[in-house]
Amino acid sequence: MQRAPGLPTVDPMTGMDARDPELKKELNATLQARRELGEEYESALVDSFLEKVDQRIDGAVDRRLRRQLAEQRMVTARGARSPKPTDSFGERFGFGIVSLVLAIPLSAIGGGVAHLPGLLVSWVGIVGVNAFQALRVNPDLFRGARRGRSSSQDSDWEG
Repeated sequence: MQRAPGLPTVDPMTGMDARDPELKKELNATLQARRELGEEYESALVDSFLEKVDQRIDGAVDRRLRRQLAEQRMVTARGARSPKPTDSFGERFGFGIVSLVLAIPLSAIGGGVAHLPGLLVSWVGIVGVNAFQALRVNPDLFRGARRGRSSSQDSDWEG
């Protein structure tokens, strides 16, 4: 099977090159040994070749794991916090839409059963859930925007 031009030859899962000359030599040697020894040794030769491929993959995975572990240790040594999970715009937008859609039946039930007090309780709950979600996503949301800034940092326009 021919490779399309311009496609990468490195497998992203193993980091091994599909045109690895050492692996190609091993395959050629296995095929040559099969021709010389005959079909009765074919199974043993294939097993031997697959064992070598397996060892190469294990080595590549071990190298990748060691590199990732070293990167994690560097991040920890530098005192950097682990990255907080990203919150996408779609998640926030979806939460807002679901909240408004659920507000309709909650308002109807609260207003129908307990009139104005029921309506107020349902909306306090809706606002509370949305405020909790906003604080979960952005913990500094309700703190002062200028808290922790010195007076020299208040404006970029002041000299």
